Amino acid sequence: MTSAPPIGPLGVVQTEDGGELRVWSANATAMELCLYDERDANWLVSAVPMVRGDDDVWSARSPALVPGARYSVRASGPTGPTHRFEPTLDLIDPYARGLARTAKGEWRSYVQDDAFDWEGVGKPAVPMDHVVIYEAHVKGLTKLNPDLPEELRGTYAGLGHPSTIEYLRALGVTSVELLPIHQSVSEQRLIKQGLTNYWGYNTLNFFTPHAEYATREAQAGGTGAVLREVKTMVKNLHAAGLEVLLDVVYNHTAEEGPTGPTTSLRGIDNESYYRQNSKGEYIDVTGCGNTVDFAIPAARQLVLDSLKYWANEVQIDGFRFDLAVTLGRDERVEFDPEHPLLAAIVDDPQLAGVKMIAEPWDVGMGGWQVSRFPSGWSEWNDGYRDRTRDFWLTDIAAARANGIAPNGIGSLARRLAGSAHVFPQNRGPMASVNFVTAHDGFTMADLTSYYTKHNLGNGEKNRDGTGDNHSFNHGVEGPTDDTEILAARRKTMRNLLGTLVLSAGIPMITAGDEFGRTQRGNNNAYCHDSELTWLSWQRDDWQTELLGVTTLLTRLRRENPALRPRHFSRFGETVPSATQMDWYNKEGLSMSDDDWDSPAERTLQYLAASTPEIEEFNRILLIVHGLEGAITVTLPEHEGVTGYELLWDSATTSLDPEQHAPGSDLTVPGTSMRLYRAH
Repeated sequence: MTSAPPIGPLGVVQTEDGGELRVWSANATAMELCLYDERDANWLVSAVPMVRGDDDVWSARSPALVPGARYSVRASGPTGPTHRFEPTLDLIDPYARGLARTAKGEWRSYVQDDAFDWEGVGKPAVPMDHVVIYEAHVKGLTKLNPDLPEELRGTYAGLGHPSTIEYLRALGVTSVELLPIHQSVSEQRLIKQGLTNYWGYNTLNFFTPHAEYATREAQAGGTGAVLREVKTMVKNLHAAGLEVLLDVVYNHTAEEGPTGPTTSLRGIDNESYYRQNSKGEYIDVTGCGNTVDFAIPAARQLVLDSLKYWANEVQIDGFRFDLAVTLGRDERVEFDPEHPLLAAIVDDPQLAGVKMIAEPWDVGMGGWQVSRFPSGWSEWNDGYRDRTRDFWLTDIAAARANGIAPNGIGSLARRLAGSAHVFPQNRGPMASVNFVTAHDGFTMADLTSYYTKHNLGNGEKNRDGTGDNHSFNHGVEGPTDDTEILAARRKTMRNLLGTLVLSAGIPMITAGDEFGRTQRGNNNAYCHDSELTWLSWQRDDWQTELLGVTTLLTRLRRENPALRPRHFSRFGETVPSATQMDWYNKEGLSMSDDDWDSPAERTLQYLAASTPEIEEFNRILLIVHGLEGAITVTLPEHEGVTGYELLWDSATTSLDPEQHAPGSDLTVPGTSMRLYRAH
């Protein structure tokens, strides 16, 4: 598949005589621009016929099509199983940069005024090896924060408030990845159940921010005021050195399946925009009812233009693409790593320097494509997630039950080192976004407290959500007062966080995991807009201690470049900004095959030395012990190392300074980690 030249500007383009609306449709036979009263979006003021021009672009001009105008598109066309034209429907312009509601709840496109004073604040441009992602929900992050004025809680303004920024900076994260903030709506099924799509993965429009996350004052001021609040949030975060990444959903739309609502693309050109067969049956590789067809140039351009709008007009620093494999499927619905859209996203000069992260799977045939995205992309690494959970959770559960763990330490070690067995040499460890949890699935606290999902509150009789959780409840399902179980759970959380933050690659912390947030065993809380999903800012002592541990870990990562190589090392070569890795067993000797693979030998010492390019030389020693019994470890003797300084110990929440000589023996408690700086 080759890339086609751009169709030209689409949406509303301002001219000397007002505005011109440009809409692409290959199959429409007539289109019109409908303009509405500025005070009553139900009152049709005029309808202007649109004219088909080159490249199937329909256009119309009006002196009234200026900032503040409310408008819609109406389209006529052929009938048949693949077409859904209905000339009386008011459709959203796919390029509308604002949306307004009518008294009846219908949507109108809105001509946006993009003017905003950034006051010289630019993007922080955090280097990839310094990035620590914090995945959060705009509303859920601040809704319960008592330090915020009540009117700002759960809003864009609340996220950009000094109180929130101070918390994020103190935590040590660099980049806030927001669950979708494109305007979304709840699915028809959820509405009938009295539930809501809290996560927002049901996009109505790719250019407009979700109004419900704005303050009441901004909502009352209209879609322009909402956009200004979003931009102010971004500016405030940037001024504090924090990046803003957006989770974007281009793979499907809120029009759902064939019986879903027709709001935009379906009514403009259903046959072109959505994958379907000749009978009009949708080819759904997203599991959401429809799939946008990125084999057509217009769909690819829609994504690129949306990205460029958010990256340049709203100054967004990067994007995480939901079900990104869908964006790379060709005419045969097969994934092509050289798909023109995937290439254009990282090659377009207007997107230079913008961070691009793929969720490298969808639910179609051949949907799991981890490591196959082009250079310039980073990817969620689900293998990292599963192996880390196995090592600290299910392996320990199996060892308790059977007397021996099912796996050795080799699989975890490969993940600690950046997953070089997964990603090719030229992409390096920055291709891997490491995570233990995400918005979907158990929280980190729930991983240690539940064997099975508890999703009855979702209204689907516990059928939804994955049953493959790689979790371990440590002896009791759910809450307990047993002090030994609680201590074991909390140490496991420290081990999971330590593994995540100290691994090569890009770590992603899910909001609330830093202090042990629970969703009471619900591993698919997408439909709960309540205290179940909002972060609590009232914490028990152990949660405050865990927050302190997370903050320490992010600082140690920042201070020790040996933990965050930008490139993979190559045997016999000196690779700048890579890490020289030496692996030792508990006796301080080089690892043997048995040491790597034996379930009885789940202890390693990982000595990593940076290869200076920008920062000073640095060397660390990480000890990982994955059995519940304590063990004696002999610190390795290595050329140039004269001593080891203890920086962190997962077995305790307090730390006494320790210095140890190479060759000395230490007692390492069961299931724990230690980080040392080597001198």
